[in-house]
Amino acid sequence: MDLNSFPRVALCHRPTPLEPLRRLSEQVGGPAIFVKRDDCTGLALGGNKARKLEFLVAEALAQGCDTLVTIGGLQSNHCRQTAAAAAKCRLSCELILPHLAKFSSTTYETSGNVLLDQLFGATLHIVPSMEAAAGRSKQVLDAIRGRGEKPYFIPAGGSTALGALGYVDAARELFEQAAALQLKIDHIIVTTGSSTTHAGLVVGFHALELTQPGYQAPPVTGISVYQREQPATALVRQRARETAELLGISTAGLDERVVVTDAYLGRGYGEPTMGMVEAVQLTARLEGLLLDPVYTGKTMAGLIDRARQGLFSPSANIVFMHTGGMPALFAYRDAFAPMLETGSS
Repeated sequence: MDLNSFPRVALCHRPTPLEPLRRLSEQVGGPAIFVKRDDCTGLALGGNKARKLEFLVAEALAQGCDTLVTIGGLQSNHCRQTAAAAAKCRLSCELILPHLAKFSSTTYETSGNVLLDQLFGATLHIVPSMEAAAGRSKQVLDAIRGRGEKPYFIPAGGSTALGALGYVDAARELFEQAAALQLKIDHIIVTTGSSTTHAGLVVGFHALELTQPGYQAPPVTGISVYQREQPATALVRQRARETAELLGISTAGLDERVVVTDAYLGRGYGEPTMGMVEAVQLTARLEGLLLDPVYTGKTMAGLIDRARQGLFSPSANIVFMHTGGMPALFAYRDAFAPMLETGSS
């Protein structure tokens, strides 16, 4: 599994920490929970997209592009980190931001990632829907080319096989950290959104089994925060196959490794749930660790619920992939208002 043949720019703090969550583990009364701190990747307050952007921005630079263009919901973490990567690499950036979540408030419209996008100097194109985003994207790309500039388009979430290489590498990194700690990882829980963080991990651990005699990769369960289970599973499987093919490794058995549940999605993408609010509160107050309301909050809600149901052995070691996203907390203040009011004197 040699990634050295792929161009890469340095955008990410690596390796990110692997830490125990002892108080949370005690609270849920189940397995030992560890967190892989990809909220600490550094770029623009951290998050999982930094790993993907190292490969995507490198390709943009290799092609002589001068402007990054991408799509994401109004409070997109991917767009925030793309804007920061563009600033760092002397590129312009244009963001197409559809309203994907039904949740809205004054702070949602103006704070969190929206504020940071503006601070990084990106041009924002706010549109009402994903359908409108497709048309606006074409207009933006045509306008850039019409000015004699060269855009590089990144799909929502950096969801390409090239972007997934960031999490193929993260699987190797986690494997090496666990070996150094003599830690047997029994299960990994990750957010499934645009698909390539999940797909990259699956391919990375699959590749490790192919190259490390006797190694048995832990299962990776995705908690879907964007789509229902069937389309989410199909998309992760597709991206995993594409990523394996890009690396030139076997795709045999990959589909069976992809497990996704939509049990914690609630009413839809970006819609707060009671489980998410509880998970964010518990993790903050027991571990001093911040999660976000759209991605990691729902994913941790899934981990906690499954632990309480006894779906993990009490002696198991579970790794929670923290993909970042904390700036969105400020945009979702209204969702936490009841909890915050009861905690005030």
